Amino acid sequence: TGRTYSVTSIGFHAFAGYSGLTSVTIGNSVTSIGYGAFDSCTGLASATIGNSVTSIGDFAFSDCTGLTSIAIPNSVTSIGSSAFSDCISLTSITIPNSVTRMEWGAFIGCTGLTSITIPDSVTSIGDYAFGSCSALVDIVIPSGVTSIGDGAFQGCSSLPELTIPN
Repeated sequence: TGRTYSVTSIGFHAFAGYSGLTSVTIGNSVTSIGYGAFDSCTGLASATIGNSVTSIGDFAFSDCTGLTSIAIPNSVTSIGSSAFSDCISLTSITIPNSVTRMEWGAFIGCTGLTSITIPDSVTSIGDYAFGSCSALVDIVIPSGVTSIGDGAFQGCSSLPELTIPN
């Protein structure tokens, strides 16, 4: 018909449980990744998120046990609850400067996560955001954080020290 269509959002559980998916590149026309979009895609090893995505929904990449790396662009302002929960193969992640809140359990159960960089833009770290991240040894809480939720670092048994800003 001569029409051109662009995908602008990835919906609720769009690819959930698709264990054969090994990598995903989300194009620049996509602005949101919905609830559980890639939940339990256990074969997913890498994901690249396009530069127009502003929100990563709740449970978007939850239980992606093979996920070793993910690039989060500066367009992202919201990382949903349990967005990366139980991604046990994820070892490090950098959060872009556009994110202001880390929601409930964003990285809970990421037992392979050893380091994370939280930008100065973050003002709130939600309940259990890094709960049970038992391999976490390096994290810096920026001075702009005004709220750290219940159990935010519960079970982070390898964390040698933590400095809480003024």
